[in-house]
Amino acid sequence: MNTKPEIGSITWCDLTVPNADEVKIFYEKVVGWKSEPVSMGDYNDFSMIAPESNRIAAGICNARGINAKLPPQWLIYITVEDVDKSAEMCKVFGGKVIVEPKAIPNYGRFSVIQDPAGAVCALFKPE
Repeated sequence: MNTKPEIGSITWCDLTVPNADEVKIFYEKVVGWKSEPVSMGDYNDFSMIAPESNRIAAGICNARGINAKLPPQWLIYITVEDVDKSAEMCKVFGGKVIVEPKAIPNYGRFSVIQDPAGAVCALFKPE
């Protein structure tokens, strides 16, 4: 069975905020998610766990490190064949690259882009 996400599918979402410790509590109380810390070195981001399946439903991240340039918003990750090529095509077709293509150790490669209308998403290629 192929467990890799389909090219073109939305495969992940993160919420990036300046106060992830507080916002994760909001989603625990309002949605029912449980949180698990994800060490980012000197601070934690959080995996948010669905209460019935115990699967990771989303991430809540601090606007620090690789997320420092991101506005407070939910960010979808769209799987692509080649992150670098897709980021270049973004520029060619009137978009902006907000976060240049980077590796996420043990996960894959990603880039954050903005389309010509101003909407932001991430491009992702799993390992």
